[in-house]
Amino acid sequence: MKIKLVSLLAALLFFACKNNSSNTAEATETPATEAGVRMIPVKTSAGTFNVWTKKVGENPKVKVLLLHGGPAMTTEYMECFEDYLPKEGWEMYYYHQLGSYLSDQPDNDDLWEIDRFVEEVEQVRQALGLTKDNCYLIGNSWGGMLGMQYALKYQDSIKALVVSNMQGSFPAYAAYNAKLRSQMRPSLIDSLKAFEDKGDYANPDYLNLVVEEYYRKHICRMNPFPDGFQRAMDHVNGHIYELMQGPSEFVPGGRLATWDIMDELKNIRIPTLMIGAKYDTMDPAAMETMAGLVQNGRYLYCPEGSHLAMWDDQAHFFPGVIQFIKDVDAGKM
Repeated sequence: MKIKLVSLLAALLFFACKNNSSNTAEATETPATEAGVRMIPVKTSAGTFNVWTKKVGENPKVKVLLLHGGPAMTTEYMECFEDYLPKEGWEMYYYHQLGSYLSDQPDNDDLWEIDRFVEEVEQVRQALGLTKDNCYLIGNSWGGMLGMQYALKYQDSIKALVVSNMQGSFPAYAAYNAKLRSQMRPSLIDSLKAFEDKGDYANPDYLNLVVEEYYRKHICRMNPFPDGFQRAMDHVNGHIYELMQGPSEFVPGGRLATWDIMDELKNIRIPTLMIGAKYDTMDPAAMETMAGLVQNGRYLYCPEGSHLAMWDDQAHFFPGVIQFIKDVDAGKM
């Protein structure tokens, strides 16, 4: 079955059709429209815009802020966290980064830089009242990249960091993807290359090949995809994604293409959990190495998981994340 273009966004670091929607924002908080929802004003060089957050649960000691991937996906694909963390009695926050579906989407490309996103996370943390005594930052894919970059500047403001399925070097990630691609059958590689040589990334036949032959093996191994994940794919801001990531993980070329903080990981002091998975687009061995580079790291391996191990290897992913948070809260890390 042919997969429509939006389905190619299966997973956080993949190309998408361009979304040209843009919104202006009031410089005041927008009233919540449902339980737990709060719009947070974020100041930028281009003005003040609102970002969407939603609180689930209540706990003064453990507050988890989720950073979604993309860039410009949504925390809809992270809704499975709600099946686990609140049951531990913990407070959890969904959060759509600026430019993403339920947040403002200003038409200003100067805003789509990692340093600007770091400052946004800091403003959101402050507005939500999260502190060094209770804030656990969990980032997946691009959200993991953002979490690491945030910790390098603001780690004294949070208690712990979880990096799910994100290497500390974009060039190394691109090289690992090239390695996975080289393991495909030669006829498939030739077919992909024929489209790529023409820059025909939006061709439905190309998209179908990538989704069926690559993403279903390395992004999310569930078929059909989970509902929250499908909705996140439907709502991605493709313009921001392509600007920052490039047209495809096979052809990286966006603003993040040279990002590499491997030499800086030694400066992260707070407890940090690095998560890798056997079938991931990110090298699980690199994630294990990163756990040893930070000053207080732990590695979690998901032997049945892919890039979205939170979905396709919940038996290992969530017990590992929960135990990490419990250990940090108990002062064991």
